[in-house]
Amino acid sequence: MSGESGPTEWSTGAAGVGPWSHEHPGEPADDPRYDEELLAHGDHRNVVDAYRYWRRDAIVGDIDCRRHRLHVAIENFGNDANIGAVVRTANAFAVHTVHIVGRRRWNRRGAMVTDRYQHLAHHDTTEELLAFAAGAGLAVVAVDNIPGAARLERTELPRDCLLLFGSEGPGISEAARTGATHLVSIAQFGSTRSINAAVAAGIAMHAWIRRWSDFSSAW
Repeated sequence: MSGESGPTEWSTGAAGVGPWSHEHPGEPADDPRYDEELLAHGDHRNVVDAYRYWRRDAIVGDIDCRRHRLHVAIENFGNDANIGAVVRTANAFAVHTVHIVGRRRWNRRGAMVTDRYQHLAHHDTTEELLAFAAGAGLAVVAVDNIPGAARLERTELPRDCLLLFGSEGPGISEAARTGATHLVSIAQFGSTRSINAAVAAGIAMHAWIRRWSDFSSAW
């Protein structure tokens, strides 16, 4: 047994599939990507059907062949609870890497175990993140509703892009504001002053996906 599947990765509901012998009687389970424990006990993880019974490393390897050139970063100077939701959305869009700036510890509950399939990186400071982006040839697009920001809806995001979000409440740091190559905001029409950071991240990621992804490869 591979030992890669933990109890936190299993659904408590009826979703998923039962043991291979029950689901495919008489058929050999001869795919080298399959996990012996999942074959024996069933697969109730939160994964798409195409990945049923696969080992975690096999799933990551398959996504790696299709990951987008988009990177996402969030500043964690206030122990932001939105990071887990950002990671979950990034996984859904096959983002290359999620970068966490500031505190190393973050609440993984909102990630719903998707952090096991998503590349993550840590940077102590925003300046360190900006240096990485410059070395990787990534345009840094900071997202915040502050004066001077261009409308996201009217901006063509660069293909080689790192979307940068600030902590919930204070927004992006001064280093992010001055170091970004683009500064964009999301149009709002109601009474609230700002959109939740995880929601804003999802909107911005999807804006990039609409422009640059190959929809024929979506599930």
